[in-house]
Amino acid sequence: MRKLILILSVVAGAALVCSCGNKQKSTQEMTRQSSNFIFDADNPWYDAGGGSERQILGYNDNIMMVKVKFKKGDVGAMHSHPHTQVTYVASGKFEFTVGDVTKIVSAGDALYKQPNIEHGCVCLEDGILIDCFNPMRETFIQK
Repeated sequence: MRKLILILSVVAGAALVCSCGNKQKSTQEMTRQSSNFIFDADNPWYDAGGGSERQILGYNDNIMMVKVKFKKGDVGAMHSHPHTQVTYVASGKFEFTVGDVTKIVSAGDALYKQPNIEHGCVCLEDGILIDCFNPMRETFIQK
């Protein structure tokens, strides 16, 4: 748990510095943001494709945290996006490809994906990933 808190603190700090080069907005300038408290029991899950499900944990224009649930055999298809992404493996085991490197990761491990790099995964054991994005992923917000 300490490792998760440390990783999330680093990601939040990186979002404030904004490694992607965008000027950060103050909370008064935010155009979109989640509630301050997000309770698991009240928070819906959405189809994320490949068999996985996504739950939005919190966001504003600069940062977004997402929980993604996978069953063994589910695939996170290879893709890229302009967002900086850090992934924490909360549980399970995954075969991840980032760029042209493929490695097995499991609970407690983390991955960094710079903007526009191709990445994807195959779930080897049921698991949960915690993804943090900078800036937020607009397309993840359900209308």
